[in-house]
Amino acid sequence: MTFRKPSTSRGRRGAVVLAGLVLAAGLAACSSSSTPSASSAGNAAPAEPAAAQDKAQAQENLKQNAGGAAVAPQGAPNQGKPAQLPAVQRSIVYTGSMRVRVDDVNAAAGRLVGMAAGAGGFIGGDQRQIDSGKSTATLILRIPADKFASTLDEISRVGKEQSRQVSTQDVTANVVDLAARIQAQQASVDRVRALLAKAQTIAEITSVEGELSRREADLESLKGQQRSLDDLTALSTISVTLLGPDAAAPAAAKKAETGFLAGLKAGWKAFAASVRVVLTVLGAVLPFVVVLGVPLWLVFWWLRRRTRAAALRSATATAAATPKAGTEG
Repeated sequence: MTFRKPSTSRGRRGAVVLAGLVLAAGLAACSSSSTPSASSAGNAAPAEPAAAQDKAQAQENLKQNAGGAAVAPQGAPNQGKPAQLPAVQRSIVYTGSMRVRVDDVNAAAGRLVGMAAGAGGFIGGDQRQIDSGKSTATLILRIPADKFASTLDEISRVGKEQSRQVSTQDVTANVVDLAARIQAQQASVDRVRALLAKAQTIAEITSVEGELSRREADLESLKGQQRSLDDLTALSTISVTLLGPDAAAPAAAKKAETGFLAGLKAGWKAFAASVRVVLTVLGAVLPFVVVLGVPLWLVFWWLRRRTRAAALRSATATAAATPKAGTEG
């Protein structure tokens, strides 16, 4: 019996089949993994328009909330910076004073009156002393604040300007504070009026009316301060002194002295003033002393002399009676 060696061709065919199965399984795995990726990519594509739509809607809402204000686009240089607040209107009080030497004070004062009316203001005060070449005049001009500087220049052309002083005061904080206090006080008055409408008894009505009167008075006081402040800010004040050709300029105020010598001078002046006061009082009293004092002194002298004479007579009588009584004993 003979045995035959197996052929190697079957083993080769089995290896080829096994390799084909492994390759088919790998391809199936790759196909299954690529399918979700494709579906994800397909889902991401429609998501991008939705995000863009949401962003556009958000920007539209911001525009509506801001009252139609433009919104900076993404990536703009001002993105992330706080919005700029509107500029606060400043309330400034302008005050000025000038001294001008003119040939004719009365005519120059008339020009200032016309100047104030032409600028939309008025004359707040007018004092004139007409004395030929020594005439003087002082006028107070109330001019709109926006024409303050131009009016000063016009006044300087009336004659020869000798001095000019200008000062400003920022009262914005006062204006804002007054407005807030008036608003709060008005709300307080409204609340008390509502309580008055609900009051039932006479006692309640009387009590609420008293409180309402007090708060209304405070409100009117605040409104009066506001009107005064508004007047000062709306109209500037310019004081003008006009001097005639021969009029003397007002003396400049002397600077206050300090130190030992200044104190010594002040003390000596005070002592001299005190002495003058004492002498003045003595001078005022002396006539009364002469008129009334001399008669009173004469009366006093006569009464004293009479008293002494009476005492002397009494003592003499007593002395004379004593020896006589001893002799009788």
